[in-house]
Amino acid sequence: MAKICIIMGVSGSGKSTIGRLLSQRLGWTFYDGDDFHPQANKDKMSNGIPLDDRDRQPWLEKLHDLMAETWRDRDNAIVACSALKAAYREILQGDLESIFWVYLKGDYENIRARMEKRQDHFMKAVMLENQLALLEEPEADLIIDISQSQEDIVRKIADRLSHIKSD
Repeated sequence: MAKICIIMGVSGSGKSTIGRLLSQRLGWTFYDGDDFHPQANKDKMSNGIPLDDRDRQPWLEKLHDLMAETWRDRDNAIVACSALKAAYREILQGDLESIFWVYLKGDYENIRARMEKRQDHFMKAVMLENQLALLEEPEADLIIDISQSQEDIVRKIADRLSHIKSD
């Protein structure tokens, strides 16, 4: 059985960074959900316009299809995706038997400071308030406070993933 780990949280919480580091540590394929947004979505966000559910639907379906293909190919994967609402997580999960959910949780000031330091990212810090307003905090398999070091976060996720049975 393939293992799929979704690292979720608002923009600026460190999903992509942690996902890449975890991928390097485990040798799993990493997919950054941002790479699968259509250009129209990226353009909206670059202009400070929040996405709505209609904008997100095809993107979420594309990510689900990617994970389903990964599952069929019996590959292990890490996917970074905001997955802000329970309904979005349901689309991502779909009929996939087992996804390990990691929620990177942080406070507004810390995340905003991170976002303001980023260069060349389509998601601007002004969008953080919208993301936090949409966020329906999950009952994830693992909830991690992002004030910890990247190394500690990656170690905790890797340790938990190592205890999940694989066929």
